[in-house]
Amino acid sequence: MNNGSALRPRLLAALGAALLLTSCSSAGGDDHRTTDERASHWGKDMGAPEASAFMKVAVPESATEVKGAVQINPQEDIYLLSFVTDERTAVRVAEDLRPEKPLRTRNQDLPAPTELFGHLGLAEPQSEKGVRWAGVCPPCVGDSRRSEVQWIEIHVLELDRSTTRVYMQAF
Repeated sequence: MNNGSALRPRLLAALGAALLLTSCSSAGGDDHRTTDERASHWGKDMGAPEASAFMKVAVPESATEVKGAVQINPQEDIYLLSFVTDERTAVRVAEDLRPEKPLRTRNQDLPAPTELFGHLGLAEPQSEKGVRWAGVCPPCVGDSRRSEVQWIEIHVLELDRSTTRVYMQAF
């Protein structure tokens, strides 16, 4: 029985090492993606046209400073779109999203800025004083135009009496 007792620690060590090696080697077993594909990254050559197409939002013809990007993520991609237009057009774009509540300011419980719009060289809309916001789940409000969009939000910031920046984010 002494022989069995001496082998037990070696057997347990060998079994533990085998389990460790097996778990490490099969961690990506069925998943053939590289590390880059599992990490968030900005879509190359993906900008305002791709973002507006996903959101099914027409950028107004008179808009200036049109910017967009797509952040590729393992779970869901994030589409960003921003442009400058007049106040009336910005409100019309917001209303077309069919939010349950109109544009409004958020004075409390502001979400932490996500630093997405910084990729476009813009300040995050949540950090801007006087920004108005609306958000909507298109399938929840029966918007069949945007059935592929789970969530879309718009931030509207008056820059001066004649111009307003629109920030849109969707996934």
